[in-house]
This record gives sequence, C-alpha cells and structure tokens, in this order.
Amino acid sequence: MRIITGSARGCRLKTPKGAEVTRPTADRVKESLFNILGAMVAGRKVLDIFAGTGNLGIEALSRGAQSAVFVDKVTAKLIGENLQLTRLAEKAVVRSSDVFAELSRQGAGKAEFSLIFCDPPYHKGLWQQALAQIDKSDGLMAENGILVVEHGADENDVPQLDQLKLVHNRRYGHTTQLSFFQWRSYVEAEEEEE
Repeated sequence: MRIITGSARGCRLKTPKGAEVTRPTADRVKESLFNILGAMVAGRKVLDIFAGTGNLGIEALSRGAQSAVFVDKVTAKLIGENLQLTRLAEKAVVRSSDVFAELSRQGAGKAEFSLIFCDPPYHKGLWQQALAQIDKSDGLMAENGILVVEHGADENDVPQLDQLKLVHNRRYGHTTQLSFFQWRSYVEAEEEEE
C-alpha cells in the first residue's frame, strides 16, 4: 500500500502483521476517491475514523490537507509509525479511543472537520451507526464538509438522515462502494445559486 501523489508520493505504508486487523482501501478505490475529490482536498481539516493504517487521511495530508485527526483503538501505534514514515506527523493527531466516544468529544469541541473518512469493517453496522451520529452532531462537520463512507457493495441500508444528504455513490466490483454525504442545507443553498 502506497501514497499515490503529493509530498509523500510513492511512500509505502506499514500494515499490521499476523491476524487481519484491517482491510486497507484498495489502491484503485483510493485513486478513484481522490480523483472525485480532486482539488477539494487542499486546505481541509480531516477526520479519519476507523483509520486502520491511516491510508486515507495520510493521502489527504500528502495532497495538501491542513491537518488530520486519526481515530482507531487497535492500530493507533501503526498510524503513528506511518505518519513518521511519510514525514506528516506534525500535521496529525492520533487518538487510540472508541470511535463513537471520539465523535462525541470532537463534536462537543466544535472541531468542524471539512473532510471526514469513515471506513469501518464491513457488515457490522458500524458505518450506519457513525453516519447516524454525525447526522445528529452539531459542531463535528463544517458547513461545507464532505463525509466519505466506504462500505460493502451489498450494504445499501442508509439510515434515516435529517441533516445529511447522499450526493454521490460509486460501486467498485462486487466488494466495495463509496458514498459521499454533505449537509442538506449546504447542498440546497448551492443548488439555489446555480
């Protein structure tokens, strides 16, 4: 697994040894994701939950994101090592804590992240739970924020959302899909201006 472009281009990230702790985002899916986001990554404040190796958040930092918070109770040490490898540690904070507790903490602190990556293990209901919590949170995601969820190709049960709106979805073979969400109020305001 490598960083595709930017300041850490070509750098290979460490992955967990032994038991399969993470399911890293495939390079082709990651490349497609960042092609969709394009120049929107630069200057953004990133939150990477269920971060695994830190692959998505580190790619964002490499492409000019302002800062990143990584959350993963199991792989926090590994993420720190990958940040050192890519020389991006000074722009990052790694939290070894429960994702849902951290979402509450960051929301209460009015963190207002402008780019959130959510890539939990498939088929455990975790992305739906995170999506529902972010939907109800004030202060967690910025007004112009983008939430990217990676989930199984057969996981199509989006929870009832009051504030977030699905704005884009892309499927990759029989295993993966990416769903992009933004605040409904922001999307509707942008549509009115067009």
